[in-house]
Amino acid sequence: MTGMTARRLAPIETVETTTEIALSGVAAVCDLTGAMYLPDHRTLVVSDLHLEKGAAFARRGQLLPPYDTLATLRMLENVVARYEPTTIVSLGDNFHDRVGSALMPTLFREMIFGMAGGRDFVWINGNHDPDGTTALPGISVDEFSLAGLTFRHEPSLAHGKGEVAGHLHPSATVRRREKSVRRPCFATDGLRMIMPSFGVTTGGLDLRHKAFTGLFARTDLIAHLLGRDRIYSVRYGNLLG
Repeated sequence: MTGMTARRLAPIETVETTTEIALSGVAAVCDLTGAMYLPDHRTLVVSDLHLEKGAAFARRGQLLPPYDTLATLRMLENVVARYEPTTIVSLGDNFHDRVGSALMPTLFREMIFGMAGGRDFVWINGNHDPDGTTALPGISVDEFSLAGLTFRHEPSLAHGKGEVAGHLHPSATVRRREKSVRRPCFATDGLRMIMPSFGVTTGGLDLRHKAFTGLFARTDLIAHLLGRDRIYSVRYGNLLG
C-alpha cells in the first residue's frame, strides 16, 4: 500500500496533543484519540468504531481476542468525559456487521446508554452496517448536517466543501530518526475532512493510495498523524510514498 522512498522530510509543522483547525469555516479540534470536537457546537465526531468485530469474526469461525468492543468504548467514554459534548456523531461502520448491535452484550449496551444520557447520538449508516442500530439510543441516518458541514460515511467526489467522512481509514508515512513510521491520520485540505478510524482493531489506508485521488486539493492537504503521545501535522508533499 505504501511505496516508500528514502528521502528526508522538511521539519514537522506542529507537535501537539490536539490540533485546532478550521474546516470549511467551522472551528474543529483534532484529538489524539482520533476523535474530532466542534467546540462552537459542542459536537464530538468519531468514525469507524467497528464495534463487535471480534464477535463478527467468531461467528465466521475466525477467532480474534474478544476485547475490541470494550477497549473502543472505554476510549470513547474518556473522550466524551473530556469534552462533554451535547451531540455525538459516529460516521458509519459503527458495528462490524449487520447484526452486531442486535447481538451486542448487555454490558456494552449499558456503556453506550451511559454516554448517550442527556445527549443526542447520531449513528451514520456505513457499508458494514447499512441497516442502522438495534435498541440503542439516538437516530440512524445516511447523512447528517450541522453548521454547513455534511457528515456521511463514504466520501463523495461530487461533494467536497464541508464534507466530513470516514470509511477509508487514512494513514500516512513519515521519516523520523532515520526510520519510516506509518500512523493513522486526519486528512484535510480545509474544505473536506476524512477521519481516522476510532476502533482499536482497524487498519489504515495510505493517504497516497489511489482511493484518495480527487478528494483533496493536494497543495493544501495536511495529514494530522496520531503519534504515541502527540499529533504531528505534515503537509502532503512531505509524506513518504
